[in-house]
Amino acid sequence: MGNALYAKAKEAFLSGLIDLTTDTIKATLLDSADYTPDLAAHDFLDDVPSGARVATVTLTGKSVTGGVFDAADATFSSVTGDQCEYIIIWQDTGTESTSRLIAIIDTATGLPITPNGADINIVWDNGSNKIFKL
Repeated sequence: MGNALYAKAKEAFLSGLIDLTTDTIKATLLDSADYTPDLAAHDFLDDVPSGARVATVTLTGKSVTGGVFDAADATFSSVTGDQCEYIIIWQDTGTESTSRLIAIIDTATGLPITPNGADINIVWDNGSNKIFKL
């Protein structure tokens, strides 16, 4: 599939409904056996089955420069559960039916990963595209 932005997130960016620097933005490790992405139709977290969600972390140190989104590297603590093939980035509103899906990553160093109870460290790309580029 390749790393991608959800279509509805693109609309939300253009409508000013997502502010990556001030909104609560989270990353979640997902099991592909329990979630089939639909980049055109999926728009909110409630489109992702709870059984597919393995671990979640809130992103810190967020920045947007030149259309590129970056954040501090993230640590998922003491992760157990199914093998993870995806990372989704999403805007947390506190309600799954309004928490917008932003991006899905499936081609990153270390993916897939099988949790073993230890921490999982995510080191975002330090190249020109960082987490993602609009």
